[in-house]
Amino acid sequence: MIELKNKHPKVLVIGDLMIDHYLWGKCERISPEAPVQVVAIEKETSVLGGAGNVINNLYALGANVSVLSVIGHDSNAEELKEMLENIDVEIENLVVEEGRDTSKKSRIIASQQQVVRYDKESTDDISNSSQLEIIKKFIDNIASYDIVIFSDYGKGVLTTKLTQELIEIANANNKKVLVDPKGEDYRKYSGAYLLTPNKKEAIEASKVNIQDEATLLEAITKLKSDCSLEIGLITLSEDGIAIYDNGLRTHPTVAREVYDVTGAGDTVIASLAFAIACGYDIDKAVKFSNLSAGVVVGKIGSATATLNEIIEYESSLNKSTSDSHIKSLQEIALLSEELKKRGKKVVFTNGCFDILHVGHVKYLEEAKSYGDVLILGLNSDESVRRLKGSTRPVNTEDDRAYILASLEAVDYVVKFYEDTPYELIKAVKPHILVKGGDYEGKEVVGQDIADKLRLVNFIEGKSTTKTIEKIKESHENNYC
Repeated sequence: MIELKNKHPKVLVIGDLMIDHYLWGKCERISPEAPVQVVAIEKETSVLGGAGNVINNLYALGANVSVLSVIGHDSNAEELKEMLENIDVEIENLVVEEGRDTSKKSRIIASQQQVVRYDKESTDDISNSSQLEIIKKFIDNIASYDIVIFSDYGKGVLTTKLTQELIEIANANNKKVLVDPKGEDYRKYSGAYLLTPNKKEAIEASKVNIQDEATLLEAITKLKSDCSLEIGLITLSEDGIAIYDNGLRTHPTVAREVYDVTGAGDTVIASLAFAIACGYDIDKAVKFSNLSAGVVVGKIGSATATLNEIIEYESSLNKSTSDSHIKSLQEIALLSEELKKRGKKVVFTNGCFDILHVGHVKYLEEAKSYGDVLILGLNSDESVRRLKGSTRPVNTEDDRAYILASLEAVDYVVKFYEDTPYELIKAVKPHILVKGGDYEGKEVVGQDIADKLRLVNFIEGKSTTKTIEKIKESHENNYC
């Protein structure tokens, strides 16, 4: 997944936008007016919903996102546009239709339990003039997008006629269209690259009861054929994602813990589109979307997954190589900031770690115990030579970095080239700075930046210098 870093494909999302509005409070009494709960509201939050959740997922991955949709001329529309602008989403292609209600779903939550939901929205098909305006905007801008997503929530934007015309235009411009479908008749999506129905939706649309591999094959090939798709695809919840082009294969899910599946379908289509736009083939893209979904279902509520979270998650499943844990100064600065936003306690230590021995490993294990994530600053070869002399290091900086990155206690390794790691510590801004016990009573570089300094005693008799002396002694005795 490292190769997706710094990739920013241009993705267009077309579909039903809405606001998910939450009123959070406590209930301690029943109303005297009617047998209903009285909820004392303590806070109010709003997030993008519907196609907006797909947009949020794409933004989290680093895509440049635009949206093409229809909204009303109301206060909800103004709120929605502001929310989109806050995540740098282009809103020039939003079509305003007079008399239409912009979708807003409000939920009252009492003690973490939903009490009631009330919706304000229009669900009838958008007008012919709105459809013509969408087609014009699509034609004018299609060349600038790498891929297109249709997020259909059945609220009237993706009418049958409009959907078919947009797919024809996209195909004529060699742009793939990925669709999160709605309803039981998928023929309106004919000609798309792929659809992402879940198992229940696929059963309803194909009229095939999926019970085993034979019926799965029957359903997926029927949908592919009936809708003239390039790829047949069905999401199977905990059983993974099935795809069919020239043959059927199922990529298993990679979720370790499932707390909430809300919005997982939005994550799947967003990550599929992102990966395909970055050049991944369908199998690799599905594996990526499985990892993304694995991150999201481990969170509460409609959530998103960043590339760093996906890489970290892949690593936790032992599916990543050690070099994916070796970061540049710029990468670690961004990653450290993200980790803190996620509530992680960041620990930093540094050193040469020339010939790795048990003393090093126990030191790093204790350092990691002080927080959630251990970032290790590693002296470059030139830096080691200035500190230790021309005969050091024994192992190159690349070799040392790779070995250290493979240790369970070490989350990330960053090479630094100065005599001290001060600039690196400034970039990381760790909660905890760890150094060896020999620094007792001494000034430690970076302790003015970290929240706390912890000193760890080394194991007596274990050091790189003693290891080198032992090797020399052994060599001399054998020579004699």
